[in-house]
Amino acid sequence: MRAIPAAERNQINETKDPKARIRRTIELAELHLQHSEALASQQKYDQLLTELGNYLALIDDGLEYLARLDSDPGRNRDRYKQLELALRAHGPRLTVMRRATPLEYATRIKEVEDFARDGRTEALNAFYGHTVVRERPKTPPEDSKTKANKPERQP
Repeated sequence: MRAIPAAERNQINETKDPKARIRRTIELAELHLQHSEALASQQKYDQLLTELGNYLALIDDGLEYLARLDSDPGRNRDRYKQLELALRAHGPRLTVMRRATPLEYATRIKEVEDFARDGRTEALNAFYGHTVVRERPKTPPEDSKTKANKPERQP
């Protein structure tokens, strides 16, 4: 279940500066991830999933907040990069946690891993935006043999 505790929601909403808000969101998500790692080592898997739900809600909130911003694209890029770097660091930690838990809980942790990876992809796509120019597929040049096999038209 994805939910942001009321106290944390108030902390996030009180932050007016977008960069500080994203930083605070990442810090809170990091705390939930640390707490879930501790719970995994104590084999308290139900509480672990609750903490990961809070983690998911915070990351999702951060991505939605960034998507709503219409300010300077350069500054938004920096905010997306900040979130992407955090998600990149969280991936291996989630993997270690998943491998150390029983299968019925590991499937849920795998969903969290996938969400974090998709969030990272979303942040990277938003970071690069429309500035990435894709190469057009190359068409093969006409072969001299194929020209020789074609009959020429007679007028």
